[in-house]
Amino acid sequence: MDDAGNGHAPGLGRLLAEELARWPVGAAGVVVLDGDGVLASAGDPGPFPWASVTKLLTALAVLSAADEGVVDLDEPAGPPGATVRHLLSHASGLSLEGEKVMAQPGRRRIYSNRGIELAAEHLERRTGRPFDEELAERVLGPLGVAGTRLRGSPAHGAHGPVRDLARLGRELLEPRRFPAALLRTATRTSFEGLAGVLPGFGRQDPNDWGLGFEIRGRKAPHWTSPDNAPTTFGHFGQSGSFLWVDPEHALACAAAGDTPFGPWAAEAWPRLATTVLAAAPPRPHPAGGDAR
Repeated sequence: MDDAGNGHAPGLGRLLAEELARWPVGAAGVVVLDGDGVLASAGDPGPFPWASVTKLLTALAVLSAADEGVVDLDEPAGPPGATVRHLLSHASGLSLEGEKVMAQPGRRRIYSNRGIELAAEHLERRTGRPFDEELAERVLGPLGVAGTRLRGSPAHGAHGPVRDLARLGRELLEPRRFPAALLRTATRTSFEGLAGVLPGFGRQDPNDWGLGFEIRGRKAPHWTSPDNAPTTFGHFGQSGSFLWVDPEHALACAAAGDTPFGPWAAEAWPRLATTVLAAAPPRPHPAGGDAR
């Protein structure tokens, strides 16, 4: 994927390659796209572990089932008083791992891998099928991400190429396979006003989250750029992966690599996002104006 001159914005491709060259990693790849497709890419195509970006896939599988009436987002699931909606939005009160309850549902934003796993297990009970089969049928197949597989936890077990991650970003930017209303529900804040810790970036008040999707809001510090719109949504993973979608700028950016998240990423990723937002060509508005 080391094709910095590809896509519709070759100048952007060169900038991506320059940014990647500054990252202290063995291998990494990045793709920038708009609703029409890839604008530019650079680096190693992977595959790489997606880590917690997997949560976006899992959330879409559960939401697809909810859209069909197989599950109800407001039915009980997880600890007492919690629902599927609480689990997907990290508002169930569960701790990061295990089933220790740290707060009453809907009171605090406590990031929980176990909560996402319980949402997947809830879907399994409703359908009587393994979650990886549900994921393949409901999400991976429709997206056409043939190189991506779930290896382990629905909270952090996906592995796949960067371009598959970008394909997910394009769908989230301009839905073609999933109902737009479903994605709007997923990418709007659930349980507004909850404070909590954003892993790697400290306490945020509020710490906005949708259903599986982190919402940028006014968080600072953050792994996207200060220039990203507050409506920007996505996720990052401790493996060194991320996907952000900025609907106001009509852009998405996906990256993954072989080096875990750390201080280097907290500095490099916002810088990359700032570069992308400044260099990507404006997308014409349907009425003839500038969408951004």
